[in-house]
Amino acid sequence: MAEIAATTDRLTLRTWDLEDGNRFYAVMNTPAVMRHLGGVQDEAKWNAALERIQGFQRDYGHTFWLIERNEDGELQGFCGLKRVNAPGSNLTGQFEIGWRLRESAWGRGYAKEAAIASLDLAFGKFGAPHVVALTVEANESSQGLMKRLGMTRRPDLDFIDTRFGPELNPSIVYRMDAADWPAARAAAIA
Repeated sequence: MAEIAATTDRLTLRTWDLEDGNRFYAVMNTPAVMRHLGGVQDEAKWNAALERIQGFQRDYGHTFWLIERNEDGELQGFCGLKRVNAPGSNLTGQFEIGWRLRESAWGRGYAKEAAIASLDLAFGKFGAPHVVALTVEANESSQGLMKRLGMTRRPDLDFIDTRFGPELNPSIVYRMDAADWPAARAAAIA
């Protein structure tokens, strides 16, 4: 049974149930959503990714939680916390925030709302000293959200992710330190 990680005015972030994987795959595995993430995934790749997502919840108590809209329970995507596991990175094991939303959810502020709730959990419940976010240069939307959250661009932490070719490298890194989150949070919700 799914457990609620956080609720906001418009959203619920929760753990995954058995049937959620297929539902997520059906609405999220599109060329537009996956363009900065290695492209549309076949079922085997998605199942492996889902196993990793569930493993983070099992091993650390947090993961990329499902986002459902409160008014109707419609799946909007995921957002949450995992541990960095990208090959080529010297950040392995550090807290990482991430999000992926369906196309119909873009531009509604859902990613920011879910990310604020996730960072609150990172620095509150989980005691993270800092949180990183990873993206690629071409993903201007994600970088824009990282900036709106008050995260700091850290080129000294960039790396080559060996799973991907030059079109998705280097991985670029933003970071938020726990001490900076209260002021950044206040600015993000203003």
